[in-house]
Amino acid sequence: MTSEHYFSAQPSAPEKRRTIIVKLGGAIRKVESSGGIFSPDRIDKGTAVLLGSAPAPSATGNLLDIGCGWGPIALTMALASPEATVYAVDVNERSVALTRDNATSLGLGNVKASLPETVDPQLMFDTIWSNPPIRIGKEALHELLLLWLPRLAPGGNAWLVVQKNLGADSLQKWIGTQMPDTWTVERTSTDNAFRTIRIHRPLEA
Repeated sequence: MTSEHYFSAQPSAPEKRRTIIVKLGGAIRKVESSGGIFSPDRIDKGTAVLLGSAPAPSATGNLLDIGCGWGPIALTMALASPEATVYAVDVNERSVALTRDNATSLGLGNVKASLPETVDPQLMFDTIWSNPPIRIGKEALHELLLLWLPRLAPGGNAWLVVQKNLGADSLQKWIGTQMPDTWTVERTSTDNAFRTIRIHRPLEA
């Protein structure tokens, strides 16, 4: 697997869409995928850990999937919270198109898939889920998280899944130094090699 899919707006490999069968929202579903994106053939282990460990997203408001790929996280959020609006962002234009088309095929009109820069910078999010692209490098990863995590709405939660051997513990500590002192940053579960990290913004008085 190359890391091109993490940072290339337009992957060099030609797009060849194919149907894959996955379990989303408790049911077997058909979705489209393609080469040149993250985990094109299946729900990767980290994402599966996140989907299995994070509590249900906010039933209403704005939800966010950072680094959507073909859409497993965003689609799951949309299935769980049909009254919410799910924003799915990725720098990879192919990923954005796949997530958008998969949402349409599943009848999920509450998904808005787009490039990060097209999302209203004033928008706040009640729930954030992400299997962040660790392999883009520490500097780029920190920049990505600092773009989105401060936009948690009061009372909101972000859930990240990170491999232990790719720096989950050090990333958790770093996030704790960047968020306000009143916020909670904690590890909520360990599943084999993966850590699930929760970032909570308290309700403001």
